[in-house]
Amino acid sequence: MDYRRLGASGLSVPLLSFGAATFGGSGEFFGAWGSSDVAEARRMIDLCLDAGVTLFDTADVYSKGNSETVLGEALKGRRDKALISTKATFRFGDDPNDVGSSRFHILKTCEAQLKRLQTDHIDIFQLHGFDAMTPPEEVLSTLDQLVRDGKIRYVGVSNFSGWHLMKSLAVADRYGYPRYVANQTYYSLIGRDYEWELMPLGLDQGLGALVWSPLGWGRLTGKIRRGQPLPEVSRLHKTADMGPPVSDEYVYTVVDALDEVAKETGKSIPQIALNWLLHRPTVSSVIIGARNEQQLKDNLGAIGWSLTAEQIAKLDAASETPKAYPYWHQSGFAERNPPPV
Repeated sequence: MDYRRLGASGLSVPLLSFGAATFGGSGEFFGAWGSSDVAEARRMIDLCLDAGVTLFDTADVYSKGNSETVLGEALKGRRDKALISTKATFRFGDDPNDVGSSRFHILKTCEAQLKRLQTDHIDIFQLHGFDAMTPPEEVLSTLDQLVRDGKIRYVGVSNFSGWHLMKSLAVADRYGYPRYVANQTYYSLIGRDYEWELMPLGLDQGLGALVWSPLGWGRLTGKIRRGQPLPEVSRLHKTADMGPPVSDEYVYTVVDALDEVAKETGKSIPQIALNWLLHRPTVSSVIIGARNEQQLKDNLGAIGWSLTAEQIAKLDAASETPKAYPYWHQSGFAERNPPPV
């Protein structure tokens, strides 16, 4: 396993990290992702640690806290060998203050997360979404307090727009609060919007991408094919409408290109899709998920080899989509506004 710095921080993270959203499986939505209990989670973590996957990602809303509970129990006795990343902001209760990034909610939820995870600190704490109702000064001063108290080590965000990030970073710089160093972002061969603004921002401001759903919400497993029904076992049956929007024909076009590269490399379609991401600017770690050990082992095969420049170009061409304004306009001014490379 190779490691990369997380953005402009001094923290090194593995190329692949493990997404624990499949732990717990509470409720219909997360149950469709997976429902690993503590025993199965321990086996998954064994495989990860043996392969050098030391970063484990979760969130308070994953199975209503059950994902964190299972992860904490499964890591018992080896917490020092792992990095834990978790998130908070979304609603976690019926009280009016059980949502958002207010000082009240962040402090309350962080304490509860530490208990569920059975740890005294969180290595990477991320805001799961932007809270426009809370001043960024309040948000960042609270995160600063948690860092000073030793309860969190590094801070990041997820699902922010570019202006959300820049406004927050300006406040951090003005008052000397911790800067965000991680951007947990959706990015895949069938979801390349991240490249338009957030990737250049990440390069400029020192944010490393922790990529979620790198297989396009389960569409790049190799089981989604033109002219064929969804496989019997697929989370798409229950969650397709809640994930990133994408047309079927676009998926089929990208999978056709993945098929060609699979024949050339002898690798699986998921392995190729994951490896492609590891060549992209700003990517610090790609979060892989697995509902069972077989899927995990296959995903771990995404490292230790590299696509050729020609194969990357083939995948780039197949997955290219028209840009929204002003990005298509800016692409015509590459002389002074070059794209990330």
